[in-house]
Amino acid sequence: MPVKEHELKADAIDRFCSQYVQLEKDLDYPSPALLRDADIQDTIYRRIFADDALAYPPPRRYQLRVLKELTSRIEASIEDWDRHGVSDDLMNTLSCLLAHPLPSETTAAQQKSYVTYSLSLLDGRDNVAQTPAQITLLESRNLISASGTTGLRTWEASLHLGQFLCANPSLIRGRRVLELGSGTGYLSVLCARFLTSTLTIASDGSDEVVATLPENFFLNGLQDSKQIRAMDIKWGHALVGTEDQYWNGGMPIDVVLGADITYDKSVIPALVGTLEELAGMFPHVTILIAATERNQDTFKAFLDVCQERCFNVEEVDFKLPCRQDQRGPFYSDQVPIKICRIQKCSSS
Repeated sequence: MPVKEHELKADAIDRFCSQYVQLEKDLDYPSPALLRDADIQDTIYRRIFADDALAYPPPRRYQLRVLKELTSRIEASIEDWDRHGVSDDLMNTLSCLLAHPLPSETTAAQQKSYVTYSLSLLDGRDNVAQTPAQITLLESRNLISASGTTGLRTWEASLHLGQFLCANPSLIRGRRVLELGSGTGYLSVLCARFLTSTLTIASDGSDEVVATLPENFFLNGLQDSKQIRAMDIKWGHALVGTEDQYWNGGMPIDVVLGADITYDKSVIPALVGTLEELAGMFPHVTILIAATERNQDTFKAFLDVCQERCFNVEEVDFKLPCRQDQRGPFYSDQVPIKICRIQKCSSS
């Protein structure tokens, strides 16, 4: 097989399998010419459907939906049934899924799911944890909890900022990192496990979110790591209270990260107040904020408060990749995402 053809086949399979473990709704299935190939079917089965293929598989309802679509497409691709067929392994797996009762859609929507993100920009040099470069998190993909938090799933701006950090690992390597509004902890796990931060603090203002972070650390082999820990930080509240003379034991912070944390106008003054306190304690800190511009007025409100508090906001040039060019993680290319570098004005 020519090298080019082999690479195209491998890319199509990698893309499909990576989307599957990320629980993407709309997957890019391989072409009919590939799907009818017995070796391709066997590879897909071994990678994502075999009993021991995945340590943290998707929910069974999702498995069934994808496998039904996959086998249907394979059947439609076959022109000569004497030469081609549908894999017995795939059909047996489909039969097993159909034979067992599934939770209702309502129940399934309430449950957390394992979601695995592929880090396509990491190579062997920067991936100290070695291949595969993946982050697995337990998320509530279909639910915003009753307490109102959006921190139980990973949002687009986190994935985009993560890609920026993967492309610029020197920003994190050997640094102490604080993530604000960390939610599932995607960026914090990325920094601690793959980008060799000295210390990463995953912080959030929701007690529920902070309580779930250790489980996501565990899923990524960080349960005993001294490189990462969870912390409750409520924006607008003083970091140093009457009990502690020095915040964080007196250890400095070099980088502050935040993604999808400017969506609510009402919390922006408190958020910027916390950034102001951090910049006061650590004058040389690098602050990177990624924002999905679902509402331009909200992002403008963030910029206005930053200007009032004497922060310079510089947009970082990092192109949002088209969906067809993404190799993992996968996220929408329909809504603009800005990454901003924020620095306290020297005159203030």
